[in-house]
Amino acid sequence: MSLLISKIDEANAKYAGKYADYAYHGGPFDRGGADYYYWRAPVPHKWPDGTGHGEKVEAKDMTPEEIKAYHAGYAKAEENGERKDWGIDPDGY
Repeated sequence: MSLLISKIDEANAKYAGKYADYAYHGGPFDRGGADYYYWRAPVPHKWPDGTGHGEKVEAKDMTPEEIKAYHAGYAKAEENGERKDWGIDPDGY
């Protein structure tokens, strides 16, 4: 088993079930993970009707538990270590 697979399994086990109610597509846990993956800063939000559908809900209109779920999703993704490769050298070369 590769180190990356082991790391992902460990992170999945840590968060499994705890934030299941917020892991739906567009939910706070899902959005936190997506923001890390796409190199975005952690800014809590959710899309109750699914990502890009309906109204985006920002942190000021989220419950403390939803904000916690967002940050947990971000942390889980960070522990997994997977990020989008945009094919651009960050050093500009």
